[in-house]
Amino acid sequence: MSTTENNQSQPATVPDAPAAEAHAHPGFLALMLGSIGVVYGDIGTSPLYALREAVVAGSAGGAPVRDTVLGILSLIIWALTIVVTLKYVVILLRADNEGEGGTLSLLALAQRAMGKPSRLVLAFGIVGAGLFFGDALITPAISVLSAVEGLKLVTAAFDPYVLPLTIAIIIALFLIQSRGTAAVAGWFGPITLVWFVLLAVGGARHIADDPGILAAFDPRRAVAYLIHGGATGFYVLGAVFLAVTGAEALYADLGHFGRRPIQTAWIVVAFPCLALNYLGQGALILAEPDALENPFFRLYPDWALIPVVILATAATIIASQAVITGAFSLTRQAIQLKLLPRMEVLHTSESHAGQIYLPQVNAFLLVGVIVLCLLFGSSSRLATAYGIAVTGTMVVTASLAIVVAWKHWRWPLAAAVLLMAPFLAIDFIFMAANLLKVVEGGYVSLTVAAIMFAVMATWVRGTDIIAAKARRDDVPLDLLLGQLDRKTTMPIVPGTAVFLTAEKDLAPVSLLHSLKHYKALHEKNVILTIAVAGKPRVPESERVRLEPLVGRFSRVTMTFGYMEEPNVPAALALCRKAGWKPDIMATSFFLSRRSIRPAARSEMPRWQDHLFILLARNAANATDYFRIPTGRVVEIGTQVLI
Repeated sequence: MSTTENNQSQPATVPDAPAAEAHAHPGFLALMLGSIGVVYGDIGTSPLYALREAVVAGSAGGAPVRDTVLGILSLIIWALTIVVTLKYVVILLRADNEGEGGTLSLLALAQRAMGKPSRLVLAFGIVGAGLFFGDALITPAISVLSAVEGLKLVTAAFDPYVLPLTIAIIIALFLIQSRGTAAVAGWFGPITLVWFVLLAVGGARHIADDPGILAAFDPRRAVAYLIHGGATGFYVLGAVFLAVTGAEALYADLGHFGRRPIQTAWIVVAFPCLALNYLGQGALILAEPDALENPFFRLYPDWALIPVVILATAATIIASQAVITGAFSLTRQAIQLKLLPRMEVLHTSESHAGQIYLPQVNAFLLVGVIVLCLLFGSSSRLATAYGIAVTGTMVVTASLAIVVAWKHWRWPLAAAVLLMAPFLAIDFIFMAANLLKVVEGGYVSLTVAAIMFAVMATWVRGTDIIAAKARRDDVPLDLLLGQLDRKTTMPIVPGTAVFLTAEKDLAPVSLLHSLKHYKALHEKNVILTIAVAGKPRVPESERVRLEPLVGRFSRVTMTFGYMEEPNVPAALALCRKAGWKPDIMATSFFLSRRSIRPAARSEMPRWQDHLFILLARNAANATDYFRIPTGRVVEIGTQVLI
């Protein structure tokens, strides 16, 4: 497939509201409630482990000291204020690609704004996508583990069952993905809202244990701790960052809920409840130092432990579900943007196009999450692996935002840099702090990101090489059609033939082989090119472009957004408005199936050759991917050396 460019001039201001808000949406309160469930599920479960890990790291095995607890609490509160509120809620939610957010949406917007493909921008996008998959593996593991570990406070007899029960919940979570999340999603908002209320109540009832804990709102406490904490203070930053993991979901889910519902949900519900809970945990730790073993569950009376554990488990499942569906959506975007090979995409809802299921991705995540649970065994050990993936994604997002502000919003480069530089500096500091934990577990995120980077970079490079070979070796379409127009003895058979090609100016390989073997033409012949725009959705008025060519030939260009599923038959129906009335039952689709072999002298390293060939062989069939009726398809094999 080829990518079309759509570089429209934009005013030198930040857009006032994303296009998504112009769409028909449910009521504002319903969107706000939905965003509480989906957008804030991940960050809403951070109190289960974030403060505990930070204070344990800051105490270096000893009893927690007052200045340490206040300094760490101040760091958490101001991290939530600066990173989440200012960077994401106030600024990045405005950097939408026609209403859609997320790393790849930002990549597509940056590439479109640049006017021509940029390998540096593309590399940033690939790194961000790779890091997201690391996050998608770790989030279900650490979230469910930390919730189930609360059972140990009820009785130590539950200790041997924590890991088996966690794995059972995770397996069940991934097994239901194929059934869709429509029914369950309706409960996400209400359950998570109850969870946030529980956070606030649990924290508020313990602030009175030590009212001096409110001094954590003073940013000087955070600064003083970092100055006097030395190497320990810097190390603690890696644990503090656990409190803001999930902030990327604010941006990624922009298209589902719109900017204002997400902003309101954070300011009115999520942020106040999180702050109260962290303050309550801090006050409890100062009043009862032994509560540091599990300060979150110690906020609640013994009689409430089991209900709280059940609700915590439900909240962590919701947080995990949001990350899993995010991985499905990200993969579909990557496929459309030609960063990954075609995969089987199944729709699980007749009314919601965004609810999809990718069996290959689901299997990859299930195996990866179980391996992480078995490898680390506890949420405390797994916490060391968590921060790198999220901090890396945030660095990528901030970097791409500079390009968008410069090229798309038409800001001066200096202004764009000044806008994001403070946030980028904070992201780099958090990343450096998390990199100290590479040996303890951070290697997991880096390994997953490296694997995904290798896969996507190989696919991009391999498809570029094949496209270059096609342009160099194939026959120009104009030349072939001129020859066919002069050949008056060519037999004509009834019906329509559609030849799919990625290069609209070159003769499709399937057409050349059809002429070679059948030595005949159909009554009507269509050269079909499927293009992907740099925007999430394309209106039907722009979906199809029909151009008459020489003789019996026409060219049809179908354009889809990178968040849409290509549906060739449905798009062909739109050709009726252009004067062509295709009969699908009298139409044959000719596709060329490439058999790729490594060349003696390849343009890629040998390992990349074999990886690209493996990816190509396992790519989903074009017939299924483009929804073409299988009974109307003729596939012609060709061999390509790479």
